[in-house]
Order: sequence, then structure tokens, then C-alpha cells
Amino acid sequence: MLFENNNYLNSNEDLELYNFLTNNYFNNSSDLSNLYDVKEGFLRGNMFKNEYLPYKNLTYLNIVSNSEKEKLLMRIYEYDFALNDLNLYLDLHPEDEKIYKLFQKYVAEFEAAKSEYESKYGPLTLTDTDYSNYMWYKNPWPWDKTGGTYYV
Repeated sequence: MLFENNNYLNSNEDLELYNFLTNNYFNNSSDLSNLYDVKEGFLRGNMFKNEYLPYKNLTYLNIVSNSEKEKLLMRIYEYDFALNDLNLYLDLHPEDEKIYKLFQKYVAEFEAAKSEYESKYGPLTLTDTDYSNYMWYKNPWPWDKTGGTYYV
């Protein structure tokens, strides 16, 4: 294994890092109570509670949406982040059925949120069009000011 107790661990600091990693990152814990919900995970940048390490006691900023469109877009961002983070976990632990079932649930919720957004506000990407009507140019561009906010 990469972090075996050998000559590479030369100091107490290296040994502490090894113990921290083996106790917190490399264990296969499919306890779902160890996960943040999608909003909290997105804001913290990590879905797993035992892997979240705040930098110098800094906290995250709670993002407030000003419109229904922004709320839907934020929900899409949250599920997209959760899917990516759970995917990384499942790459290392493909046999974890609890996390995989949660992953499947989040895929369905992501698809539903994306579908709802696109039905109300148009496609999110160029490939999301049905080709019966070209709508990409009709969306407000990111630099357009709408509803008192800038998207960029």
C-alpha cells in the first residue's frame, strides 16, 4: 500500500498524516448519516462529514437565490456536485450499495430539476435542444443583468 509503515514515514508528522488518512479517508463507511445533504455538501465542497476540513476556521457563505430561475439553477448545481463527489467515492468503493442507491436517487432528482429548468427557461447547453426550435439565442446571456443580479 502507498502509506505503509516503512522508511517513507520519517517523522512524527508523517506518521500523524498516515494515521489520519487511514482512519478518515481509506475506510469503507457506508453510513449515510456521515453525509451532508446536497445543499450543505455543495456549500462546504464535500459530501462526507469526516472528510471536511475547514481552512483556518473559515466558514462558507450561504448562497441566497433571488428568483425561481436561480433557485432551480442552484438545485441543479447542488445535485451535480453531489453526483460528482459520490462518483469519486464509488470509484474507490464500487461495492457500497447504500451509496450507489443514493447516487441513483440523486441522478433522478438531478434529471428532474434539469428537465424542469429547461421546460421553463430553455436549454442549459447547446446539446439540450430538441432541434424543433432553436432557442439557445433566446436565453439571457450570462452578462445580461436580469432581476437585479449578474450571473457572472
